[in-house]
Amino acid sequence: MTDRGPVLARAALRGVAAGLVGTAAMTVGELVEQRITGRPDSHIPARTLRILLGRPADDAVRYPVWNHGMHWLTGATLGALRGLWSVTGIRGGSATAAHAVVRLAFDQTLENATGAGAAPSLWPAGEKTADYLHKGIFAVVTGAVSDALNQPVLVSTAGARSH
Repeated sequence: MTDRGPVLARAALRGVAAGLVGTAAMTVGELVEQRITGRPDSHIPARTLRILLGRPADDAVRYPVWNHGMHWLTGATLGALRGLWSVTGIRGGSATAAHAVVRLAFDQTLENATGAGAAPSLWPAGEKTADYLHKGIFAVVTGAVSDALNQPVLVSTAGARSH
């Protein structure tokens, strides 16, 4: 029997690396999209992080360093999750689709719980499309890198049947 703890820890660290690569790809995609569409930067992530840390978060103030901090910390955190998925056999396209939903839900949960952002149902269609596209890019790249770095050595067959 494999000692699961060290294998999981290594997979999480590799997942962090994958999440950072995914965040880089998402960032490049956002920059290209913004140049094409003229859409301004969102500063909701910065306000969310500042509120979570008990710092002032004025809606009229831009916090670019905080914005990047939230962006990259979220990518690293959810990359760790994807690393755990990869090593335990939650891989490929279905895992990538689920991971995109997790990324969207994570962002929205924190942004709405802190009051820093509005629910996507209130966003203009173009902003929703852009956000979903960018989170999809994050999930595809993070998943591909994580699956390449983490072999499925901890796949369990326990519970494969209900009886």
